[in-house]
Amino acid sequence: MRTLAPGVAAVMALVLSACASAAAGGAATLTDADLQAYAAKPFDHAAMMFKHVALGRHHGTPVVVDFPCGDVCPNYTVRIIHYDLAPGPACAAAGGVEQAIMVPRGIAVSSETFCVPRVLGDHHP
Repeated sequence: MRTLAPGVAAVMALVLSACASAAAGGAATLTDADLQAYAAKPFDHAAMMFKHVALGRHHGTPVVVDFPCGDVCPNYTVRIIHYDLAPGPACAAAGGVEQAIMVPRGIAVSSETFCVPRVLGDHHP
């Protein structure tokens, strides 16, 4: 029976660990700067309308992005970057802030409260 050289075995263990982490939903770690850059970057309204995207983890908390649209799609598609948490104590404990955001609904808009990362709290649409 053949055995692997110690160096090869170590490399294979790292590769298998990385694959297992990715398969288990290992998410990207996001910094404040990453979130600010993403929020400032233009997006393709038509390609993103009605999508829900898992962006990564910010200080250990999952960050998601929703792209709702109103009656004139894709022109009225908006981007809402928020923690995957309900507003309330869990939001505050994660370092988020509650923010009311106008969300397009059919021919109207309605205010919905989201838990957004503090770094985006004053700059979110």
